[in-house]
Amino acid sequence: MKHELEIMLFTGIKKAVSRSGAGILYYMVLKRFEIIYQASLSRLSPVLFVKRRYKKIYGRSIKLRKPETFDEKLLWLMLYWKHPLKTECADKYTMRSYVEQKGWGHILPELLGVYENSSAIDYDTLPDKFVLKCTHGCGFNIICTNKEEFVRDDAKTKLDKWMKIDYSKVAGELHYHSMKPRIINEKFLDDLAGELPVDYKVFCFDGKVHCTLIVQERKIAKHQAVFDYYDREWKTKLPYSHSSLRADRNVGKPAAYDEMLEVAEVLSKPFPFVRMDFYDIKGKAILGEMTFTPSGGIDKGFTDLCQSTLGNLIKLPPKIL
Repeated sequence: MKHELEIMLFTGIKKAVSRSGAGILYYMVLKRFEIIYQASLSRLSPVLFVKRRYKKIYGRSIKLRKPETFDEKLLWLMLYWKHPLKTECADKYTMRSYVEQKGWGHILPELLGVYENSSAIDYDTLPDKFVLKCTHGCGFNIICTNKEEFVRDDAKTKLDKWMKIDYSKVAGELHYHSMKPRIINEKFLDDLAGELPVDYKVFCFDGKVHCTLIVQERKIAKHQAVFDYYDREWKTKLPYSHSSLRADRNVGKPAAYDEMLEVAEVLSKPFPFVRMDFYDIKGKAILGEMTFTPSGGIDKGFTDLCQSTLGNLIKLPPKIL
C-alpha cells in the first residue's frame, strides 16, 4: 500500500507540473520529475516499471503471464529469473573469472588495471591507446587513441558520474543492481586501420548459437553503425532488423568465427538466452562482454519475424526470485 501511494504521489506531481506552465523551464522540471518517477518506480515495483516502459514504447500492454515475443520473454527473464550467475557474467570484471574458470581466459582482452575510483588511475603508466570501462552498466566507455590528446579531467568527470549510477534503474535491468561499481582498463583493440573493430554479437539459446549480428562502420567520434544478421552457418542473411534489409550488402565470415561459435556454446549453456559479443583481431576471437537484455529488453528495430522466431527459441525456466 505504501508503494502504491508513493507511485500515486509521483504521478500526481507529474500531472501538476504538466499543467503549471510551458517552455524550457516546464520541460526541465517535467524531465527531472520523470527521472525521479522512473527511478522510484523501478525500485518500488519493477513489474509496474516494465509494464509502463513497454506500453510507452509499443503502445500496447505486455503479456507477462504468457510471453510470446523475444522482447516479452527477455523482460520476463529480467523480472523472474534472478540467477546470480547472470549478474556475475553481465559485470564486465567478474565475467572474466567465469570465462577463465571455463578455460577460455585467453580470449579476453588484456587487462591493464582495475580501479575502485577514477583517482586511482595512473595515466602515466598506460600505453598510448587504451579503453576505460565502468563494469556495472552499458555504454560507460572511454576510448583513448592518443594519450597526448587525451583530456584526463573530462574522463574523470564522466567516470565519476557513471560510478554513481545504479544502472538497474535506467531500464529496469535488475541484474545490474547488486554489482559493485569498478573501472577496468583494457588494451585498445582496432581493425589495423585506426577504426573500431567490427562487432560480432552471437545470439545463444540454452548453449546453442542461432544467429550472429554484425555491427560495422562504427566511428570512434560518431554513433553510427550498420547492422546485419546471419544464420549460425553464415550461409543465409536474416531479415531480423529493419536496418539490415539491404540485399546488396553482404558481410564476409570472420576468420575467427568457428572459435567464436565454440566459445559461445560453452559459456552460454547455463542461460536461456545470452548474447556473446566478440571481435576478430588478427584472426583471433576476443570476447568483449555477455549481454542478457539487449537494448534493455525492448528493441523496436527488430522485425516481426525476428520477434516471433527468437521468442520461440527462449524456453522459460522455473522462476528464481
